[in-house]
Amino acid sequence: MTLQQALSFGLIGATIAAFVWGRWRYDLIALCALVGGMALGLIPVKEAFSGFSNDIVIIIASALVLSAAVARSGVVDLLMAPLMPKLKDERTQVPVLAGTTAILSMATKNVGALALMMPSALQIARRTGVPPGRILMPMAFGSLVGGLAVLVGTSPNIIVSEVRQEALGQPFQMFDFLPVGGVLTVLAVAYLSFAYRLLPKERKAAIDIDAALAAKAYVTEVEVPEDWSFEDCRIGKVRAAAEGSVTVVALLRGRKRTQAPHANLKLHPGDVLLLEGEQENLNQLIVKTKLRLRDALRPVTMNEPTEEVRVVEAVIGAESDLIGQSARSVTLSDTHGVNLLGVSRSGHRMAGRLATIRLKSGDIVVLQGAEQSLPGALQALGLLPLAEREVRLGGVRHAILPVAILVAAMVLVATGVVPVAAGFLGAAVLVVATGALRMREAYAALEAPVLVLVAALIPVSDTVQKTGGADLIASGLSGAFNGLPPIATLTAMMAVAMAATPFLNNAATVLIAAPIGMGVAQKLGLSPDPFLMAVAVGAGCDFLTPVGHQCNTLVLGPGGYRFGDYARLGAPLSLMILLVAPWLIAWVWPFAT
Repeated sequence: MTLQQALSFGLIGATIAAFVWGRWRYDLIALCALVGGMALGLIPVKEAFSGFSNDIVIIIASALVLSAAVARSGVVDLLMAPLMPKLKDERTQVPVLAGTTAILSMATKNVGALALMMPSALQIARRTGVPPGRILMPMAFGSLVGGLAVLVGTSPNIIVSEVRQEALGQPFQMFDFLPVGGVLTVLAVAYLSFAYRLLPKERKAAIDIDAALAAKAYVTEVEVPEDWSFEDCRIGKVRAAAEGSVTVVALLRGRKRTQAPHANLKLHPGDVLLLEGEQENLNQLIVKTKLRLRDALRPVTMNEPTEEVRVVEAVIGAESDLIGQSARSVTLSDTHGVNLLGVSRSGHRMAGRLATIRLKSGDIVVLQGAEQSLPGALQALGLLPLAEREVRLGGVRHAILPVAILVAAMVLVATGVVPVAAGFLGAAVLVVATGALRMREAYAALEAPVLVLVAALIPVSDTVQKTGGADLIASGLSGAFNGLPPIATLTAMMAVAMAATPFLNNAATVLIAAPIGMGVAQKLGLSPDPFLMAVAVGAGCDFLTPVGHQCNTLVLGPGGYRFGDYARLGAPLSLMILLVAPWLIAWVWPFAT
């Protein structure tokens, strides 16, 4: 072992130890490893930042933006709507939700697919009284196995493809992963449909800040547009569309006001409905019924043409000039350039018009305005903005456009017309340029810690290859496996990747293990493809901890899980994949070179 190899192994070992210890953020650890590599002379300064321009980072970032655009489109809600009444208990909910999440993971990155499905799953759980913990973990595991089926479904597939590109001059194609990943997805969803019973029933979910803020009722006004085409056009149909989550407080027609209007009352263009409900439920009803949020129609004055319209929540402070005033009396729109979209007052139902409601200290208001002028308006009015979160009330949603752009990108990539990075970056730019996603929302969709982790570890992991360390490890492993059947070697390689993922993060595992897998294959005179596939599957299947993959972390709080719950459901699944996947890989990707 040379000094450079020893330093490379020491750097990787220290990085792994820091990941396992868990004392610091994993993105900070990766950056420290990058700086350490430069200080030790393992990474040339000119190459230290190459990871930030690597195709891997571009593809992952683009996939996250596309996932956010599809989520914003509401297409998942439309597809799930016919199934909602049939999902009455956990026996039907788990297979449908886990299977749907797995299928969506084949169309976009798995963490994005899970994020798409979680709001619907939590709504179904609340409505049927099923503990969220019985549903969410099967969905997370479904997203992990579903992501194995396509190139962009999960980070390990993307990284493995890039490793093959650098080593052999040809990457894996979009659907090269489908024969193995598709079969594993079917088996895993079948297992999860019954094994969810291993999860504890009585667990209280942790409530995050967004959920705490959302759990309050707003009053807002919507108007029936002139060209309204909603079915039957009666109050009862609007209430049915709300599914009990929104209350029709009053109907305002001209100067006449009808409290709690009868279900058979027919609506006419120009009628104004006073609605009360949680922000997300109000937004869903407005979008579904195609009603028009009344005060949102007022134009917002922009200081710059590149500005965006924002909607924020704020609480009326004790010294606010709004106390005892109404939106009409203080001319919010004319004087301050903001529109009042909703008001929430704890323990009290407000039955008056928004413009005439006398505001009090502690009321929470939803305001619309230009992003540059909003902070000044909040300060001038004595309002305290609540925690940053996306607030939507009746905004325009592009239901088809993001899906069409995503499908077009996947077809172009799958047919080899454009490279993966170029295809998905172009699609991400298109969804923003066409207005399907705002630029601010696109930035918010980017998971900076994950992108920094991958970008920083790419040159760090390259040191193992460039110093000859990967060949050294491969020689040792090939000696240990010498005389064993190739299938045993393949299984062992997958098991190593699967065991390392909970501690290293799946992206880091692939960056370190993929070159070693290729080296083992070459030393044994076997094709490297099955070993790369084994590393991808092993690294993509973290079913044992909440920290190895973002999907598992995403459901930890909402499901009320403890650390050991993951192994209860995940250990048998891991064993099943370890027994089945190597034989599938060997069948699809022969060992012969």
